[in-house]
Amino acid sequence: MTGEGTVGWGEVVRITAVRLSRGGVTNANQEARWLAEEVSGIASGALDSETDTPATAAAVARLDTLVERRCGGEPLQYVLGHWPFRTLDLMVDRRVLIPRPETEAVVERALSELDTLSAAHPGRSLVVVDLGTGSGAMALSIATERPAVTVIATDVSADALAVAAANLAGLGMAGHGVTLAHGSWFDALAETQAVPGELDLVVANPPYVAVGDALPPEVVDFEPSGALVAGAAGTEDLVAIIDGARHWLADGGVLVAECAPTQAAELVEHALVAGYSHAEMGKDLTGRDRMVVARWGGS
Repeated sequence: MTGEGTVGWGEVVRITAVRLSRGGVTNANQEARWLAEEVSGIASGALDSETDTPATAAAVARLDTLVERRCGGEPLQYVLGHWPFRTLDLMVDRRVLIPRPETEAVVERALSELDTLSAAHPGRSLVVVDLGTGSGAMALSIATERPAVTVIATDVSADALAVAAANLAGLGMAGHGVTLAHGSWFDALAETQAVPGELDLVVANPPYVAVGDALPPEVVDFEPSGALVAGAAGTEDLVAIIDGARHWLADGGVLVAECAPTQAAELVEHALVAGYSHAEMGKDLTGRDRMVVARWGGS
């Protein structure tokens, strides 16, 4: 592109959309606007009133770099460096999975279960554990939307916990009740004040892809495989979480775990065999069976 002060943002967006389209990006027009907003500092949705405002050379140079990354197949979320999840704008990079709408539905169900538990135990301080928190999307959403709840977020990846810590720092007072813990699943709780048999809610979005399953190139090439692939069956981590949660949930406590639609029925059956008093499938925003919801004890 040309130098500073010679091209307006409207023309920059047009040229960027052409470049993205030629690079194989299907939603080129919208992505061009998002990228332009990112480098320009122009507020979201305000580009139409800034079309004649000259683009600076520094902003155009940064935009060129982002466009090259996007045309190279890197997911838009990583290119931008942040992505919305429910009420939050989360920092994301290749150390963590990209937050997805399916997981927003898991949070919605978790919040509903929390509200039911709160009504059943008025005045009780509820404790939630998010296993494999990644960017912190679920844990920080719960902490923000239910500020009276204590949240413990765990991850076996120190790199992922560093991203979660950055997002936690951005919450301010809303993050006061959140603790981060390093370790594999429930082992991470050893360094916290969590007590076996006293957790009210366990949430998880663990790996649930089977070895050899086909995934889109931008997922395989850029997202962390350790957060995606569970093992030969794809359900190994989910089974471990279902089995482990029995020792940590309070009477009436609930497990809400994301899974693939093809796994949900099998996992519900496993939970019932494992001794949960109730288990069912929960649906995502498109109506697919996308989670297992299991209650330990209670009525």
